[in-house]
Amino acid sequence: MSTYNRHKILNDPVYGFVTLRHSRALELMDHPYLQRLRRISQLGLSHLVYPGAVHNRFHHAVGCLFLMQQAIDTLRAKGVDITNEEDEAVCFAILLHDIGHGPFSHALENSIVQDIHHEDVSELIMEKLNEEFGGLLDLAIQIFQNKYHKKFLHQLVSSQLDMDRLDYLARDSFYSGVTEGKVGSERIIKMLDVEGDQLVIEEKGIYSIEKFIVARRLMYWQGYLHRTVLSAEHMLMLALKRAKELSRNGEILFASPAFRTFLQNDYDKDGFVKTEGILDKFCDLDDSDILNAMKAWRHHPDRVLSDLSSRLLDRKLFRIEMSNEPFSSEDIQERVDNIINRWALTEEEAKYYVSFDSVDNQPYIEGGIMLKTKDGELVEFAKANDNLSVESLTRKVVKSFLCYPKDLSPRQA
Repeated sequence: MSTYNRHKILNDPVYGFVTLRHSRALELMDHPYLQRLRRISQLGLSHLVYPGAVHNRFHHAVGCLFLMQQAIDTLRAKGVDITNEEDEAVCFAILLHDIGHGPFSHALENSIVQDIHHEDVSELIMEKLNEEFGGLLDLAIQIFQNKYHKKFLHQLVSSQLDMDRLDYLARDSFYSGVTEGKVGSERIIKMLDVEGDQLVIEEKGIYSIEKFIVARRLMYWQGYLHRTVLSAEHMLMLALKRAKELSRNGEILFASPAFRTFLQNDYDKDGFVKTEGILDKFCDLDDSDILNAMKAWRHHPDRVLSDLSSRLLDRKLFRIEMSNEPFSSEDIQERVDNIINRWALTEEEAKYYVSFDSVDNQPYIEGGIMLKTKDGELVEFAKANDNLSVESLTRKVVKSFLCYPKDLSPRQA
């Protein structure tokens, strides 16, 4: 039976007072693994574009917990059977859902580690915490993995209308000032229901869902995929790539012990499972490891590493070109050759100054949200709304980009 704690209250700038109704939630929050999230920025390097976007993953975890408690109360009021144990477990699942994020959130997900996503790391950390807490998270892990028989509980944690998305849109909009991303999470939660073990929205909430999906598309272009943010994040990845190359060639770079482990080695999902102590080392990493290292690297004799570090720290960001079509190999090589000629670098060195990739934005995947009519019929949202076409809701927009230095003067480099 869950124990309730009606006295612990947190003050959240987005929602106001948040009461932790499950007493052991505070024990989880106080664990070093979750406290680490205070030192992981929610939006990576977005503060270089939006100065107020300095909130962290811990803020987000608290917000998700608040919304989950609200959602459970709404569903119970509508007669949905949710036991106290299930209530506690789904709250723990959402509280811990992002615990596997590395420094700067998504920015270094495939640089510090290889072929393992933060969700996989979150699951490994949850399993380790479960051992420490004597099986407290058994049910939470089942819900997180979508192995529990009440599937709607997993949908509250991870789906196209989960508490994660509702919080990060509201929170990121609040801190960044991108008002287009603001959503009415309170009304959406009040419209939640369960039909046939599926999370649904009452038909009268259709316009709130339309706004939610439009806000998500706009928030991605103006926030998460902002061209300057993409430039900064790729510069950070290039600096780390150079540091890893130097480390493997025997250079002893300034780095914390945990960071040095990841500079000298590549760990994939299998490595995380089989390497003794590697999960603890990962949980020692946060944004400060990267920033402190770059402050030292800017004075390193390696020209590429010192220059990239200095540019990032001083916000001397690369120019970024975006296109609806992929950049050709000739376009990319032209930038590399220009850098070789202007700065007298080798081709290998010059490639650290050119980065290219693509991003996509698809706010909704058909079938992800079901509406419940007054007659109890379930209708797919994209087909039910009368303002936005299915194509406009589900269209995936792909853009390619190419980053390189704005200045190619040796004196300024």
